[in-house]
Amino acid sequence: MTGLVWLALDGVGHPADAPPGSVWDAELPALRPLVDSGQALDAALGVPGLPQSGTGQSCWLTGVNAVQVMGEHFGPHPGPTLRRLLAASGLPGRLTRAGGRAALANHYPPAYHAAQARRPRPGCFPYAFQAAGLPLDPPDVPLLSPTLGLGYAAPWSGQTPAADLARLGERLAHAARTHDLIAADLWLSDLLGHRGAVPVPPEPLAAGRAYLCRVDALLTGLLEGGARVVLSSDHGNLENLTVKAHTLARVPFAGAGVTLPPAGDIVGGGRAIAAVLGLPPPGS
Repeated sequence: MTGLVWLALDGVGHPADAPPGSVWDAELPALRPLVDSGQALDAALGVPGLPQSGTGQSCWLTGVNAVQVMGEHFGPHPGPTLRRLLAASGLPGRLTRAGGRAALANHYPPAYHAAQARRPRPGCFPYAFQAAGLPLDPPDVPLLSPTLGLGYAAPWSGQTPAADLARLGERLAHAARTHDLIAADLWLSDLLGHRGAVPVPPEPLAAGRAYLCRVDALLTGLLEGGARVVLSSDHGNLENLTVKAHTLARVPFAGAGVTLPPAGDIVGGGRAIAAVLGLPPPGS
């Protein structure tokens, strides 16, 4: 059986909780049906304040209520407490200790490594994979930019044709045949979401739609390549560009070629992904 490809969106709330005219109102022939067929999960976990990437992604990566561990929503970068949690209970480490193969499909340019050498502030995904003894930029996996070739400036058309992203998805699907888990940490959506305002600026709206279209192209290639796919998000943001901050929106959790049990919230979502990989609940 082919391994699991995990598309971990950052800061994309579920379309059911998005206002009219949102980034979800775009032509997304693969992505939107997948999301609509899946679940909408709570990311607030009953704790006051806006969900954050550090605790949200730690919930997904560990299946542990990281917000409860911290006593608050925290992020974006994991501090000592979350790093200990990710090292002990992170999915990459648990999988490799069980004899599985995992890889992070993000490309990290030289500037990233130089910045980390000056001031180590990794995100949850690179930290969890490195804590498991796994390299960044693994040589046996097709690597992708978290921006998916989308430029940072108007007209937001991007540099990588959608057809190339679809072919990259097919290559990732092929690589998944020799891996149990390949994850992609797609963080640009959160950056774009923080450019919201009232009235909604046209450029971030166009950029958000363009980015989801590029996720759609990547997903199309994965599905055509026969990959089993799971898609998630850590908190809301991009789905509501009338605000610059994160939101309390529920987040998408959906799978293709895999049956996901009801999760309820992002902690349950993390446990569901681990269960699909044949791993027991954390601490068991």
